Amino acid sequence: MRTTVGIVGGGPAGLLLARMLHRAGVDCVVLESRTREYVEHRQRAGMLEQGTVDALRACGAADRLEAQGLVHRGIELRFAGERHRIDFPALTGGRTVTIYAQTEIVKDLVGLQLAEGPPLLFEAEALAVEKPDSDAPVVRFRHEGREQTLACDWVAGCDGFHGVSRRAFPAATSRTYARDYPYSWLGILADVPPSCEELIYARGERGFALHSMRSPSVSRLYLQVPNGTDAADWSDERIWDELAARFAIDADWTLARGPITAKSVTPMRSHVHEPMRHGRLLLAGDAAHIVPPTGAKGLNLAVSDVSVLARALTEVHRTGSTQLIDRYSELCLSRVWQATRFSYDMTRMLHAQPNGDAFESRMQLARLRRITASRHAAAELAANYTGPPLAV
Repeated sequence: MRTTVGIVGGGPAGLLLARMLHRAGVDCVVLESRTREYVEHRQRAGMLEQGTVDALRACGAADRLEAQGLVHRGIELRFAGERHRIDFPALTGGRTVTIYAQTEIVKDLVGLQLAEGPPLLFEAEALAVEKPDSDAPVVRFRHEGREQTLACDWVAGCDGFHGVSRRAFPAATSRTYARDYPYSWLGILADVPPSCEELIYARGERGFALHSMRSPSVSRLYLQVPNGTDAADWSDERIWDELAARFAIDADWTLARGPITAKSVTPMRSHVHEPMRHGRLLLAGDAAHIVPPTGAKGLNLAVSDVSVLARALTEVHRTGSTQLIDRYSELCLSRVWQATRFSYDMTRMLHAQPNGDAFESRMQLARLRRITASRHAAAELAANYTGPPLAV
């Protein structure tokens, strides 16, 4: 097989990149190791910055998002029995965020890709990216029981944290910055209307909790739990009781309960790989960086990456200029590190310390008090949460 851009990974980053390249007239092939059913039902974040919504709209992938997405104008912070709302439009000059599940974004992009776009091969396992520092990189993959090769001008590694693309970077010129956190999230999906109109971030001595949603009839909630927790050890009743305790405030508010349809445990980590380009191999999304979900930045960073990458590859294809692609890593990493900082700060501010550190607990309360008492501090949180405009 031969194409201009070989895209390794058919998650939201790879699919959106393929959509953008297709509309720009650049040939590409997407290789996805999993089945279509698995990819379309893989649960991930669902909070979209305005720049992400704009990117999906610009490439014709926002019809269902426009009809079904839930526009949110703020979040609520809960601590010490109090509730405090952060008003995004008032603090950012009108910016908002939108709740629309990543599973639905992937379904939208897969449907468009299969109907209009270049080849998308499911159950095509990438084995290696070879000769990335040459003018003719190759992706070796296994599909339909036999090993094949995809010859490319460029390779986009969108295959996530455990993919093969990052392994093709030489160790001598690569740097990895990482932080593992001493807690995880137990997440549930429940067939019950949300008990709130906007996301609730709750900090307490029992641990952190987050109330989110997927639709007007489906709630998504999270509990801070110790690393190594088995979701099967938590009964439905225990989960709802713990959520109710962590969201409790000194006011009349009740957490609605309903059937839990899914449970999972997510470790918390920060991970940044530098650079994001080696020769003609470019990383995007989780292949290059991971952030804890507290700041809701993972999907939005992936969209930012591929927006830059699509424009850079289009520029090379149309004019031969490498000016933008030569700056790809620099442009993306600037935003990545700011999102990593914000996610780290949110995580440290809201999660109970496993060792019961009383000093750190008081520091958390001091940070929260400053945000809720200072318009300047609240505006900084709102600006980071809603996200800056896309780089290009």
